Amino acid sequence: MKDNTLMKKKRILFLSWRDIKAPRAGGAEVHTHELMKVIDKEKYDIISFTPRYEGLKKEEIIDGIKYIRKGNVVTVIFWSFLYYFRYRKDIGYVVEQCNTHRFFTRFWVADNKRVFYIHQLTREIWDVNLSFPLNYIGKRLETWALKLQKKDYVFTVSESTKRDLIDVGFDPKRVFIIPNALDEKFLGKAIENDINEKFHNFVYVGRYSRYKGIDVSIEALGIVRNKYSDARLRIVGKIDETVVRDLIKPLSEKYGLRYGMDVGNDIILCGFVSEESKYQIIKDSLALLFPSIREGWGIIVTEAGAVGTPSIVFDSPGCRDAVDYGRAGFMCDENTAESLAQYMIKCIEDKSEYLIKRMAAYEFAQKFSWKNNKIIINDVLRTIESRG
Repeated sequence: MKDNTLMKKKRILFLSWRDIKAPRAGGAEVHTHELMKVIDKEKYDIISFTPRYEGLKKEEIIDGIKYIRKGNVVTVIFWSFLYYFRYRKDIGYVVEQCNTHRFFTRFWVADNKRVFYIHQLTREIWDVNLSFPLNYIGKRLETWALKLQKKDYVFTVSESTKRDLIDVGFDPKRVFIIPNALDEKFLGKAIENDINEKFHNFVYVGRYSRYKGIDVSIEALGIVRNKYSDARLRIVGKIDETVVRDLIKPLSEKYGLRYGMDVGNDIILCGFVSEESKYQIIKDSLALLFPSIREGWGIIVTEAGAVGTPSIVFDSPGCRDAVDYGRAGFMCDENTAESLAQYMIKCIEDKSEYLIKRMAAYEFAQKFSWKNNKIIINDVLRTIESRG
């Protein structure tokens, strides 16, 4: 039976393998939900179609968004196709979110209705996570899959990803940047002059992953400790015991560092913490270390800037965007632990430059609000509609 209330307006159908309530929902799902929230509801009805995970309702409305859940990560492709076929006259656009899983809309959605939504390419990440020939195969398959979508309109989050897509063959006029954004409650708060209270504390926030640079952060701390023996590193994120055993333990032993959950350690494993606690830990740190080899944006860098903590990042896709190419944070000259350590020492010793970067990071972060994104996404939709 058709939902007559939805027939009155054009629908935008979002497809993803996870939604905001999925068991493994993360930053991408939060961003997508917030993006759907700010789309003009007077013009569009927003539908999110995802697999149904245990304990979740088949259908529900959250923040004005209709969530439909059906099938598993494989059969959801078939069910979403049936939904599209049934309501295709009322569906203005189908937004396929690329997050490993694909819906292959290239083969069943009209050309002028397709939108490809991608945060980042994986490229070098294949080399970190897999050995030859699997890494080679993975990169080639990624390029092939991307080329299937090269005639689509595209939503992405950074200039770096846009350039990567153009290199694959996407039309730059059809690629639109809709930045990551922060919760309004964390923006606009005055930063305090509390540098002396930060001592020589640094922080890493994220997954226990080599490509995110957790190992490089520890090595950099070891180098800095040769000059500043009181330097410490807090690691915030769900503790992965395998990474602790295979990576953190041997690196700590190499540099003579103590690690554990106790605050007296050189490397403090904070584990998973609340948003409020995360922001407080970042605020109490001299700098955020984010030596990832590739990101869509690196939203944690923006979050750090919002509380007056500058970041030290690698010169890599997404990371360079998040520090405005070194204008709103520190960007390493080389993507090495040695270069990361040099900038950690600079934060300690060069107070003048540190204060400049700190204020620049804070001011840059203020630009990334959902209030601004509401304007951007609705302008993008008007542009696409004007092209037919």
